[in-house]
Amino acid sequence: MPKAADLKPGHIAEVNGKQYFVKNVDVKSPSARGAATLYKITFAEIQTKQKFEQTFKGDDMLGEVDLLNRPVQYLYADGDMHTFMDVEDYSQYTLTSEELGDTLLWLHDGMEGLTGLVVNDNFVNVQLPQSVVKKVLETAPRMKGATATKSAKPATLAGGLVVNVPEYVETGEEIKVNTQTKEFMSRA
Repeated sequence: MPKAADLKPGHIAEVNGKQYFVKNVDVKSPSARGAATLYKITFAEIQTKQKFEQTFKGDDMLGEVDLLNRPVQYLYADGDMHTFMDVEDYSQYTLTSEELGDTLLWLHDGMEGLTGLVVNDNFVNVQLPQSVVKKVLETAPRMKGATATKSAKPATLAGGLVVNVPEYVETGEEIKVNTQTKEFMSRA
């Protein structure tokens, strides 16, 4: 049984007998001594996709859900619908842009290494790998003599994501980005 403190976006948990997909986790650390850290979690119910928010203490236990992880590949977008293919049995699944949320920023046609989450024979969402290689579409040019300090500059990546990168990264390069923290890791 997972604790509220262990939940991250993309996880699935059972609350009050219903199965929910975790969309967002907001951590509130109170300043009073002895007060517990609170976790405001935004869920989406798996069957109805209805939004649900609840606040938990860090050691509150939530119900576990039987979940099947399947290796999938992102195929293409057709308007608001996004198609994924199971790489083992070639079955196809679709999710809406709303269901994917921020995950959509990381996806590109033909992307592999994704994990599809299947609950009660329903394809509910995908999990990203720990890191993704993205192309830098736009960033400020390198400043001469800026090597004395470790400074960062914003870079717009393919898909519209903006991350801070070191001064030496230039437009057109491919970089590796951590999908959890949205931070630059290295050149690809």
